[in-house]
Amino acid sequence: MKVIEVKELINQFSLEVIAGANELHRTITKARAYRPGLEFVGYFEFFPQKHIQILGRKEITYLHGLTEEQRNHHIGNIVKYHPPCFIVTAGQDGLKYLKKYCEEEGIPLLRTSDDSATFIGKLDHYLLKQLAPEQSIHGICMNVSGIGIIIRGKSGIGKSETAHTLIRRGHRLVADDIIVLKKLSQHALIGSHNEKTKEFLALRSVGLINVVRLYGRKAFQDESRISLDIELTRWRENDLNNDLDLEPTFVEYMGVKIPHLEIQLQPGRDVAGLIEAAANNWYLKQQGYSAMEDFMKRLESE
Repeated sequence: MKVIEVKELINQFSLEVIAGANELHRTITKARAYRPGLEFVGYFEFFPQKHIQILGRKEITYLHGLTEEQRNHHIGNIVKYHPPCFIVTAGQDGLKYLKKYCEEEGIPLLRTSDDSATFIGKLDHYLLKQLAPEQSIHGICMNVSGIGIIIRGKSGIGKSETAHTLIRRGHRLVADDIIVLKKLSQHALIGSHNEKTKEFLALRSVGLINVVRLYGRKAFQDESRISLDIELTRWRENDLNNDLDLEPTFVEYMGVKIPHLEIQLQPGRDVAGLIEAAANNWYLKQQGYSAMEDFMKRLESE
């Protein structure tokens, strides 16, 4: 199970530490923040205690309006569950009572100047990616016309050369050799690099190149949502290679199905062009257009 520490949030979002400075090593395992509401009135049936607790204007205003005895009672009920940390939004102050309990229980109390909606949006997005399940695979990840594509194949098949041609045509490298896949949901995979190979592409007979230095920032991006998996294979003479109506096939990564295509290589074939066509055809299908269906309708209308 992946975890991150509270101190990573402080660095990422420039948070102010109000209490619990010695407890910033506490770990976070849940990808969404939570705003306690019913818990302040004693209802803890479904309290997500392992989530980061956000205290916005609504929560702090409510606490300010209580008597000291009521306030101590309600806050005491929450801190005893030891959530990873509390984050106060909108730069609110008057938090002596919160500071007291967080210091006693060893829970970091942090503050941001962002309003609750803005901060929770940024925080949830960050946590979702940082805590997402990961899988590393061998291949190249490209962003072709805004579409994330995995290019796989045996060593020496021509993956890097194809990627280089795509880069020269204005598309972007995401990762070479090792692709790090992150599962954001049952239907969403993000492809990225492993930092060590960031911006680098290995070309046989040429060596290692830095695509940003050679072709500019437009030649690279950090990550891309994966939409297609393409496998490059050697040409097989006995295969029927002119099928028009190909049955859709898929591969699975961490339970997420990705459309799969096989492109057979032969001298003279514009493999990069075929990958561009596959990307654009996938996009049209998402818009509800099928070239095969269109073609069949024309035949039927004759």
